[in-house]
Amino acid sequence: MKRFDYVRASELTPACKAASVEGAAFIGGGTNLLDLMKFEIETPIKLVDITQLELKQVEPTEAGGLRIGALVTNSDLAAHPSVIENYPVLSRAILAGATGQLRNKATTGGNFLQRTRCYYFYQPDSPCNKRNPGSGCPAIDGENRSLAILGTSEHCIAQHPSDMAVAMRLLDATLETQKADGSTRQIAIKDFYQLPKDTPHIETVLEAGEMITHIILPPPTAGMHTYDKIRDRASYAFALVSCAAVIDVDNTGTLTTVRLAFGGIGTQPWRNEAVEDALVGTKGGIPDIVHAANILLEQAQGWGQNDFKITLTRRLLKQIIQRALAAKDA
Repeated sequence: MKRFDYVRASELTPACKAASVEGAAFIGGGTNLLDLMKFEIETPIKLVDITQLELKQVEPTEAGGLRIGALVTNSDLAAHPSVIENYPVLSRAILAGATGQLRNKATTGGNFLQRTRCYYFYQPDSPCNKRNPGSGCPAIDGENRSLAILGTSEHCIAQHPSDMAVAMRLLDATLETQKADGSTRQIAIKDFYQLPKDTPHIETVLEAGEMITHIILPPPTAGMHTYDKIRDRASYAFALVSCAAVIDVDNTGTLTTVRLAFGGIGTQPWRNEAVEDALVGTKGGIPDIVHAANILLEQAQGWGQNDFKITLTRRLLKQIIQRALAAKDA
C-alpha cells in the first residue's frame, strides 16, 4: 500500500473541498476501498474520513417515503423497522450481500460506489480499460464467466457487483449529493451510473469532491417483495444473476404491478420498464413471460463462458412471476 495523507472531517463542506483535489478519495466503511488500496488498484494520495459526519439517520419524508443517511450501515438499514415493513425487497437484497461483519461496516452511500469484481480489474499487471484507459479488455476473450451480458461495449464487459443497488434501482431511489462548492443536487438512480461505452473508467456522474449525502425512497409499493440471488455458493458470493421484484396480482389472477431489476447481468443495476409494461395486465402465462424475457434480453451478448446467463435469466424471471401468481392463489 502506498503512502497517503489522512484527514478526518467534522463538517460536510470542508470534507467535500478536501476530497476535490486530484487523487483524493472519501472513506467511510472502507470495505471495498481498502482492498483496492492493498492491491494498488486505487492509490489515493489523500483519504478524507467522513465517518464523523451526521449522516447516520433514517427518517420518514413528508411524501411518505424514507430519507437515508449515506453513513447508515448496511446492517442497520436492513434491520430498520420501516425498511422491513415497507421495503422488504431492500432488506433482503442487503442481507444477500457479503457477510455480517462486512455489513456492519459497509455504508449505504459506499455501496453504490463498489467497483467491479472482474478478475482483470484486480490484476495490476493485466490490461484493463477500467483501471488503465486504452490498455484493452482481456476479459472479452478470457475469463468472463461472472461478467455482464447487458450494457457492455468492446471496451469493457465488467459487471456491477452490488445487491443493494439493484433493489434501490427497483425502488426508484434518488441520491442527494453535495459538491465541493457547497451546492447540492438530486440524481435519480436511473441517471447515476454510466454505461462503459469507450470510457469504462467513468462509472458514475459524480464530480470530484461530490459526495452522496442521503438516499430518498418514494412511498412504498404494494405487492410481493422478493430478492432472488443465484450464486456459486450460499454465502459471501457475488450474483451470477439476481432479481429484485415487486409484483401484485388482483383477484382475477391478472398482474397489476410488475417491477423488476436485475443484478449480475449488467454493467450497472439493470432495469427495463418495457419488460414490466409487457407483463402488466397479463395472466403471467408462459407466452407472456417469454415475450417479456425476449424484451429484456434483446441486446444481451454472451462472451463464451457467461453465455449461460441468458438462459439463467429467463428461468429466474419465470420462477419469480409464477411464484407471485401461486402466492395469490394460496
